[in-house]
Amino acid sequence: MADMLYDIRDPDFAGLIFGTAHLDRLHTGCRWAEGPVWFDDQHCLIWSDIPNERMLRWTADGQVGVYRSPSRFSNGNTRDREGRLITCEHGSRSVTRTEPDGSITTLASHGAGARLNSPNDAVVSPDGAVWFSDPSYGILSDYEGFRAPEEQPGRFVWRIDPATGAVDKVADGFNQPNGLAFSPDFRRLYIADSGASHDQSLPRHLRAFDVDGARLTGGAPLCTIDVGIPDGLRVDSAGRIWCSAGDGVHCFAPDGRLLGKILVPEVVANLCFGGPRRNRLFITATTSLYAVYTTATGTQLPARA
Repeated sequence: MADMLYDIRDPDFAGLIFGTAHLDRLHTGCRWAEGPVWFDDQHCLIWSDIPNERMLRWTADGQVGVYRSPSRFSNGNTRDREGRLITCEHGSRSVTRTEPDGSITTLASHGAGARLNSPNDAVVSPDGAVWFSDPSYGILSDYEGFRAPEEQPGRFVWRIDPATGAVDKVADGFNQPNGLAFSPDFRRLYIADSGASHDQSLPRHLRAFDVDGARLTGGAPLCTIDVGIPDGLRVDSAGRIWCSAGDGVHCFAPDGRLLGKILVPEVVANLCFGGPRRNRLFITATTSLYAVYTTATGTQLPARA
């Protein structure tokens, strides 16, 4: 089974996989599955089904139900240091937080005096700041949001200050900024540029930035996706980068070497580590939610003291 599930490019990848592992399809019936986030305290996974304007929940006993509908065309999701759900919404063109009582707080809807394009994915740093990408996908049509003109002069990555709520631009030069993930020590931020989704001549790579407090420096391309485009990504506890692609999940070393691939029969949009030991890789791919066990473990945001 291993030769059908894996494409091993480097011997190091063999130590990350199980030859007897199976790619389990946990659910299907979505139109474009995205934004998985694991809730260890609730033993469940929540993800977005963007065109169907709903969020779904899978529980450890195998049950699937609707978590939120309508979802305002939610896309990427993460959790903050208090464990609250952070969501990027195409429909409202905002980043929101779900409070313990279920109410929703808008964290960002504008940047530099103009409406955001369509927030796509988000991560949280140890200081509580929310960093998010803002491509134009949600306003290109009425399929994953609402067609509208861009009000921003470009497509940027932004940071929401945890103390003031200020929304500051931290990175530019993207065609379509997409998934993002911190290194385990939070000193690097990897950001996908999926510009090739609509123009094959544009980038399909990950850029690596150095994190200096609230600033980013550098940003040189680190690696390129050779099938499809990069979308969502995660970093494991050893610093390896696991990125979505057209043929599955690509695993890169911190220096950008392609170690191997987990082959998936649908185009992968996003992924996250979860389960009791954080060694199960949950994968959202077009119509379905998949999962496979690895020897790698996902990183975890430190809880607030």
